[in-house]
Amino acid sequence: MSRKPECFLKDRVDFSRIRRVLVVKLRHHGDVLLTSPVFQVLKNHYPHLELDALVYKDTEEMLSLHPSIDQLHTIDRRWKTLGLSVQLTEELRLLNRLKRRNYDLLIHLTEHQRGLIIKQYCRIPIAVSASYPRRNNALWHRTFKYQHPVFPMGKRHRVEQHLDALRRVGIQPTGSERQLVLEVGIDARKKVDSIMAREGVGAGSYVHIHPTSRWLFKTWDYEKVAQVIDGLAAEGKKVVLTSSPDKQELIMIDAILAKVKSEPINLCGKLTLKELAGVIESANVFFGMDSMPMHMAAALNTPVVALFGPSDPVEWGPWWVKKIILTSDLFPCRPCGIDGCGGGKRSECLSELTVEQVLVALEKVLQ
Repeated sequence: MSRKPECFLKDRVDFSRIRRVLVVKLRHHGDVLLTSPVFQVLKNHYPHLELDALVYKDTEEMLSLHPSIDQLHTIDRRWKTLGLSVQLTEELRLLNRLKRRNYDLLIHLTEHQRGLIIKQYCRIPIAVSASYPRRNNALWHRTFKYQHPVFPMGKRHRVEQHLDALRRVGIQPTGSERQLVLEVGIDARKKVDSIMAREGVGAGSYVHIHPTSRWLFKTWDYEKVAQVIDGLAAEGKKVVLTSSPDKQELIMIDAILAKVKSEPINLCGKLTLKELAGVIESANVFFGMDSMPMHMAAALNTPVVALFGPSDPVEWGPWWVKKIILTSDLFPCRPCGIDGCGGGKRSECLSELTVEQVLVALEKVLQ
C-alpha cells in the first residue's frame, strides 16, 4: 500500500487534537499580506480549526476580513511612546487576552523575541518557527520544537517560506491554496466607486501607478515616472496616481506632478489601505516598485509591471499574478539588499531602466 507523502514526517502534528492556532507576523504591511495563504491552507485542510493572527496595529488591514481568520489581535507600536507603565499595562492586557484563547499551536513567522514570551506565558504546548541563525540558542530550541530551514536571500519566495512552517508540522499545501488573500470590503468599494464616478473613470479603464515606497532606495527617478504618465496619456489611457500620506512620498509625488504635461487623477495620500486596495482591484494594470501595493495587486489578481533594483524578485516578486518584472542586467551586484549604491539611498540599477522599457511592458500586459 502506498503512503501519502506527509506520512513520511514521523513527528507531524496530530491536528485532530488541535483546536485553536495563533499565527504571529510582526513585520511591515507587505510581509503581513504574504502570510495570508497560511490561514487559507490551514482552514482548507482542517476546517474545524479556529485561526487567530497577531500583527502590528498599522498592518491589520492586510488581514482584516480574511475569511479564514477568527480573531485579529494587534500590537500598537505607539505604546512605546506612552511611557513604560502604559506600555507594560497594554502588553500584559494583550498577553492575557491571548492566554484566555487557550491556543494549542503557535506559528511564529519572524525571529522576534516576543514569540518566546507568548509561548511561555500563554502555555501553548506546540510551537513552530524557522531555524534562524541569530536564534541558534538553547532557549529558542526548547521553545520551538518544530523548526524549518531558513533559505538564503533569493532562493525561495517569502510566501513559500511562510508555508514551510505548515510543511514542518505535516501540512502540504496544494497549488491553488498558495494564492494571496486580500479582502477589500463593501465600504471601501463603495468609497472607491464614488471617487471614480466623480472623476469620470470606470472600473477596468485606467492604469494605476504607485511610484513610491516607504524605502526610497527602491523607487525610480521621478522624471521618468512623469514621462511614463505622459506616454500613457498620449495613447489615450487614463492614469490614477497614488501614494501613502508619508511626507517624503508626497514630496516625490509633487516632483512628479511638476514634470507631467498631462493630468493624472491624483489620489495621493487620500486613501485608506482598503480604499487603495479598491483602486488597485479596479485597474487594468498596476505599475510600481517592490512595495506593499505591488503585493496587494498580486493578491487582487491585477496584472503587474514592477521595477526591481536592490531587492530580489525571486523572494519578493509579485506572487501568482500576470506580471512583467523589469531589472537591469548591467549591475551584477544586484540584488544586493543595500539601501542604495554605497548606502546613498539611490539605486543605480533602477535608474538604468528606461521609460521605453516600462511603456513596452505596460502595453504587453494591457494586450
